[in-house]
Amino acid sequence: MEALKIIEQSSIKAQPPKFEIGDTVKVHVKIQEGAKARIQLFEGTVIAKKHGGVNENFTVRRVSHGVGVERVFPLHSPSVEKVEIVREGKVRRAKLYYLRNRVGKAAKVKSKYN
Repeated sequence: MEALKIIEQSSIKAQPPKFEIGDTVKVHVKIQEGAKARIQLFEGTVIAKKHGGVNENFTVRRVSHGVGVERVFPLHSPSVEKVEIVREGKVRRAKLYYLRNRVGKAAKVKSKYN
């Protein structure tokens, strides 16, 4: 059990990004293509955060060419370079799954600062 805790502590990032549900974020993801590596951006709204500690995940949703796209990122993964907060959202729910059923302006989250 102690060995698991040691491994867990070594894989946690020193400064995990601070963001909340409803925030619009840019996730910088490292993509490995053969011998080359590049950084790809995924910008969208954080609709969920799950678990905690090493296993913490967050789900980001965006609409691309009229199709809703969601990606789940492990917070402490080495492939997630950094998470930039573009805009802070004002929500009253822990999970924003209701945004999946909305279209257009109704699918937006209000800004925390007007």
